[in-house]
Amino acid sequence: MSEQNETGTQSHDPAVPEAYAAFMRQGWADLPSDVGRHPVAEHAARRRSRLADLFPGERLVVPAGTFKVRANDTDYRFRPDTAHTWLTGNQTTDAVLVVEPDGSSVLYARPRSSRETDEFFRDRQYGALWAGKRPSLSELAELLDMEVRHVDELDQRLDASTKTRVHRGVHPEVERTLDRAVTSDEGADAELSRVLSELRLVKDDWEVGELQQACDVTTLGFEDSVREWDRVLEFGERWIEGTFFRRARAMGNDIGYDSIVGGGSHATTLHWIDNTGPITPGELVLLDMGVENTNLYTADVTRTLPVSGTYTPVQRDLYQLVLDAQSAGIEAVRPGAAFIAAHDAAMRVLAHGLADMGLLPVSAEEALDPSSKVYARWTLHGTSHMLGMDVHDCAQAAPDAYAKGTLAEGMVLTVEPGLYFQADDLLVPEELRGIGIRIEDDILVTADGSRNLSAALPRSPDAVEEWMGRLRG
Repeated sequence: MSEQNETGTQSHDPAVPEAYAAFMRQGWADLPSDVGRHPVAEHAARRRSRLADLFPGERLVVPAGTFKVRANDTDYRFRPDTAHTWLTGNQTTDAVLVVEPDGSSVLYARPRSSRETDEFFRDRQYGALWAGKRPSLSELAELLDMEVRHVDELDQRLDASTKTRVHRGVHPEVERTLDRAVTSDEGADAELSRVLSELRLVKDDWEVGELQQACDVTTLGFEDSVREWDRVLEFGERWIEGTFFRRARAMGNDIGYDSIVGGGSHATTLHWIDNTGPITPGELVLLDMGVENTNLYTADVTRTLPVSGTYTPVQRDLYQLVLDAQSAGIEAVRPGAAFIAAHDAAMRVLAHGLADMGLLPVSAEEALDPSSKVYARWTLHGTSHMLGMDVHDCAQAAPDAYAKGTLAEGMVLTVEPGLYFQADDLLVPEELRGIGIRIEDDILVTADGSRNLSAALPRSPDAVEEWMGRLRG
């Protein structure tokens, strides 16, 4: 594959005289990195074998992706494509997994450069002196326990005589390389991406452990935020966002998604990620945050906290209604149940609650009819989505396997009902306007029901108040 440019330098970089370049190429020891076999290696090998069995006699190409520009000559921190890392454990840029027609697998990777080139001291994306030392091919092979070759060999390994599918939308240069070498079939490629999503629907024991660890660190991030409540009141939503991010980076890879810190009426904006508002005593703050751990599994947890440390009577009543809805949704999660069962159970509770409040223009049962759903004015979103390496995991799975499918042991999904009363909603009493409440937990489907992976964070209003009081001292 072609490289970014000859040297990876920018317009403002100083000139490099040949004497300096020649001197820089001398006198370096290529020190090996201390690597061992990654614990995911055996799991990844089984995953590749399952994938190959589904496409016998075909070549499958799954890229990791490359850098994405943030502004001008600066890139976002790299995060590999989920399917690629799930199949390999690799997290380096520009790598490409190729599953061959006989079922064997090769990882084509970009290793650290030889000191005989200028890349290591001039290239801002790949040079060791700019971006850190990349692993060698042998180090990657040892880490991942698989065959690894240089990515420059990929072109010559492709030929039009073998049916080839590529996981698209990840690395345009890889797609251009393939399109020059083989005849593309968009339908076949889309089927590969669908299968890659569906294979990830059921988590193995190792993955469940990773998700539990992500939830545990997420709990610590929520606790950090409450411990710093005096600073939160001073600096507002930004302080919570920054505090949680610190924990995510200290004990994980990153945040799994942009944190939602919605104080007051910002809580009624479902994906409020600006996080620029104040945190005001007497109001609520909705915190939707999750840590992505070092193996890229993410938590996704929401709590709605009283800024003053105790809920007002109105806030408590609304919170309890949402909690009752969530509890009904969690109770509906079990093997063989429809994926939509948690949503239906939660919405039934919320619709009847809204009817009891006199807000619905029809009865609760009429509102719940699929031809009506007028209750959704105040609930807005679905109750669940799959969770794993992506916060909205397995998104390319077929509807019959996911949204219209049934739950199986090992699946992990969120249960997150909410009530949202917009500040300008004239159909609700003034005391409700601007209140948003969501409660979200990460639920593992077990053999006989479910287990709440994020249960360490309190949910009941009494427990939340006690927890906040204890952490604030």
